[in-house]
Amino acid sequence: MQNDNRTNAQKINDWLDECVQQSGTFFLTTIDGNRPKSRPISFHMLKDEINYFGVGEMKEVYRQMQENPYVEITGLMGEGKQFIRYYGKAVFETGTELAKEALAMPGYPVMKKVYAEGTGHVFGVFHLEEAVCERRAMMAVIETIKM
Repeated sequence: MQNDNRTNAQKINDWLDECVQQSGTFFLTTIDGNRPKSRPISFHMLKDEINYFGVGEMKEVYRQMQENPYVEITGLMGEGKQFIRYYGKAVFETGTELAKEALAMPGYPVMKKVYAEGTGHVFGVFHLEEAVCERRAMMAVIETIKM
């Protein structure tokens, strides 16, 4: 049983961990023009009570998020009987410190290669503002967190 004293950011991080543990990923949805576009991601990092995510600044997803910063993150949890829906405005961090910290985390070997020094690729780190995170069953909201 989870500790009831977890902060909202810790709960969200735990839910994201559960998604990755159970299905290997969660999904980031952006808007491309006037159409939704989803892609699997798994990187997330909790630091100073903020949940961070990242995408390559050379990718279409980054361009889409610059044009329309409102995104949604979804993923399966609860052995496929529940899911997370986390949506809000993506705000990219300035500077490179968080990106360096993200790339130093254990795991994510492909990410480490793609964004290695000398590749010219930049890992853009973002968090969500104006955000709502829901733990849901198919027909019910189990818990809602507003950030």
